[in-house]
Formats: sequence, structure tokens, C-alpha cells
Amino acid sequence: MPVRDAVASDVEEICSLIEEHARYEGNHDLVLDRAELRRYLFGPQPKAWVLIAEVDGRVAGMALCTWTFPSWDARPGIFLDDLFVRPAYRRHGLGKALMDELAARTSGRVEWEMQEGNERAEAFYAHLGAKPVEGWIRYRWRPHDG
Repeated sequence: MPVRDAVASDVEEICSLIEEHARYEGNHDLVLDRAELRRYLFGPQPKAWVLIAEVDGRVAGMALCTWTFPSWDARPGIFLDDLFVRPAYRRHGLGKALMDELAARTSGRVEWEMQEGNERAEAFYAHLGAKPVEGWIRYRWRPHDG
């Protein structure tokens, strides 16, 4: 299963995948600014990176990530912000292939968030051997929002 790094010409597909994922999770209003995402992913100072999973030359899924540097590990890790495989391509090993590629890119940890109640995702992550982080609460601060 081919997993590759995204390139600038993938921006439309990346945006479509993110929007499809949002709709799958119940957000039917998300529409991304393609030019802005292109700048953030492929501009002179990229803020994130994307792996693309393909089947027969078609984009089937993606992982959108950023690098982290947890001080107690003292080595780079990966924050997986978005893992999404289009429904028609699920249960064919693409999610595992994307996660395996992430594991190959770091000697540190790979972390992500998951919505409560997503039993299919929970089962997938448990099958990988991943476990919830006990004793920690994730906070979010948006200092520039009203």
C-alpha cells in the first residue's frame, strides 16, 4: 500500500479529506481556505506535514501531523492531528500503513486525540497497542478568540 509525503499539488485532496472527516464527525459547515492551507503546509516555513495513502492512484486517506519535542523524552515525537481514511477504503490496512509510517519517522512518541464514544477508532488504536494517557487532562487555549 503506497504511503507517501504530500506535495503542494495534493492541497485540494487534503482539504477534501479534512472536510469529509469533519462531516463524518458531525461538522457540516467546515470549508477550508485552500490557499491558506497550501501556505501552512508547503510555504517557506511549513507548520505541519501530511502523509497520503493511495489505492490504484487514488487518494484514499491521510495523516496530518506536526513535530513535537517532549522535554522528558528529549527526542522528537509526532502529534497526529488528523487520521482519516475514506469509508470506501476502510478495513484494507491503510490506517495501519499510515501509522506504521509515522512510527518509522520517530524514535519518540506518537500522540493524538480521539473523540469519546468513537468505538471503531478506539478498537483500531487498541489493536495497534496504543493506550489512553491516564492522569493527564488536555487543555486548549485560544488566546485570540473573542
